[in-house]
Amino acid sequence: MNDVLVPPQAIGLESMLPDSCVSPTVSRPQAKHPENPDAPAPRLRYGEFLSAVRVKQRLVSYNQVHAEVGRHGKAPGLRLIDLHRLLTPYVSVRFLEQVRAVVPLALFLALFQIAALRSTVREGDEIAFGMLAVMLGLMLFMEGVKYGLMPFSENIGFKLPDRSPTTVVLVFAFLLGGIATFAEPAIGALRAAGAGLDPARTPWLHLLLTRYPDRLVLAVGAGVGAAVVLGMLRFIYAWPMKTLVIAVLVPCLAASVYAGLDPRLAPILGLAWDCGAITTGPVTVPLVLALGIGVAAAAGQQDNPLSGFGIVTLASLFPAMAVILVAVGLVAEVPDPAALPALIGAGGASAWWNETPVAEILASVRAIAPLILLLWLVQRFVLGERLAHRQLVAYGVVVAVLGMTLFNLGLTIGLIPLGGQAGNVVPSAFNAVNGGEPLYPYPFGVALTLLFAAAIGYGATIAEPALNAMGATVENLTDGAYPRRLLIQAVAVGVALGTAVGVAKIIFQWPMLPLLLGAYTVALACTLLSVEEYVSLAWDSAGVTTGPVTVPLVLALGLGLSKAVGAAEGFGILAMASAGPIISVLAVGLWIRRRSAGES
Repeated sequence: MNDVLVPPQAIGLESMLPDSCVSPTVSRPQAKHPENPDAPAPRLRYGEFLSAVRVKQRLVSYNQVHAEVGRHGKAPGLRLIDLHRLLTPYVSVRFLEQVRAVVPLALFLALFQIAALRSTVREGDEIAFGMLAVMLGLMLFMEGVKYGLMPFSENIGFKLPDRSPTTVVLVFAFLLGGIATFAEPAIGALRAAGAGLDPARTPWLHLLLTRYPDRLVLAVGAGVGAAVVLGMLRFIYAWPMKTLVIAVLVPCLAASVYAGLDPRLAPILGLAWDCGAITTGPVTVPLVLALGIGVAAAAGQQDNPLSGFGIVTLASLFPAMAVILVAVGLVAEVPDPAALPALIGAGGASAWWNETPVAEILASVRAIAPLILLLWLVQRFVLGERLAHRQLVAYGVVVAVLGMTLFNLGLTIGLIPLGGQAGNVVPSAFNAVNGGEPLYPYPFGVALTLLFAAAIGYGATIAEPALNAMGATVENLTDGAYPRRLLIQAVAVGVALGTAVGVAKIIFQWPMLPLLLGAYTVALACTLLSVEEYVSLAWDSAGVTTGPVTVPLVLALGLGLSKAVGAAEGFGILAMASAGPIISVLAVGLWIRRRSAGES
């Protein structure tokens, strides 16, 4: 049995141990300078501190502690105050992280609706309960991913590249990327996005979202899988990121031009590029990066500080191409959607398994079970290893399913209704809604709406935990040349401008194709002028900004706004919000290079 060093007071055993076993608490009062009381207290070196606290202190064997407890009868149980002291610090940190991401955004939407638009939030109690479910669900889900999924992925990512041929690694990478997409919390928002569409104005878009949503999700998963395979090949052969971005972006834009010029496919273009923003969430990115780090290490690229960047970029582009291809096939398969028979059960009472909360539970199990099965099969039969820490992994899986269930429930009764309400009432600032008068003159009302959209994008980005972590990493890798705060501000401003452009697209009913070509032409030009480091950073930042809270909220906002202003569809906000930070981060990178060149 290993020896342990613990303060007995922390577990309530000081009364059961001999006096020699209990270490005294060593404290050092703050000393003040006798001539200058306001002077700061002298600093204490860490080595001196360790020497002080080790006075009259010795290691205590756990066997001795257990024997002392046994001699004093029954071991003391945990009181409520003990549970509070143990769990509160652990839970509060994780819950507050979700609170910072959800509450400011929800409060801003509600306050803007009340103060600027003079409208009340309907079903506020239910929405508040939904927001609480979202925060608790995300907290539990991230905890479950950490203990139920990441041990698999880290072990496989470390050992699979050394023990298996490249073909096996690439097949696993494709399956991992595709199946992990189904477990993304925000992917469920796609299934609810087609309810408010008019089949007469956007027949094939409505058909894809209502009758064939599984095809859409499979296309997104296949796109992510192909992106992960290409990312692994990049790690193996050390391909430059700039070359890959150009090689992938040009075909995506060519497919977009083809779809944008076809009236049947043009309404699907915004959805296709929005799907790229949905896929890069808290499940796909860490699982795929764990595999990528192992592949990079096996290929001898582990010393490259940029080895962790690039996969998020590819996972944002490939789904757009995949959805466009599925839409082309759907148009060829169904020339006239109106001639299709009505769906069985449409307009009637839904089955019990489609009702809340059974539907959310089943959706969570369907999303997570295939991923767990894939990881277990690879570890057991490809690596030949048994599952270690089974109880901990089982705890993680159960918590992940519970967390996703709560999140889906909160999505249904909280995020989507709040976003839909905001989208429905925002046009009242500049347009007559429900026979009423506009609240403000048209130019001021439109400007207020676009400012509202930019504020949502900026605030959601600043609160994104993944961006803060990315900023700290980039600051270290660039030796402070690209500071964390500068990166966060550059990304936030880019998202804000992109969100405003996406909302303007819905208000003025602009076609999606010119916006995409304009934004990505500028991004491509900045990419050609930038160095490799900033290319990987900028294109990855586009995927970091769209978290599981922002995606369903913005989708619901766009769909509600399109319905209120009479637009055919409300997609494209996420697409423009992803393009904005690419341009802004690359522009700041070019400015940093120019400033550094001037100083030298």
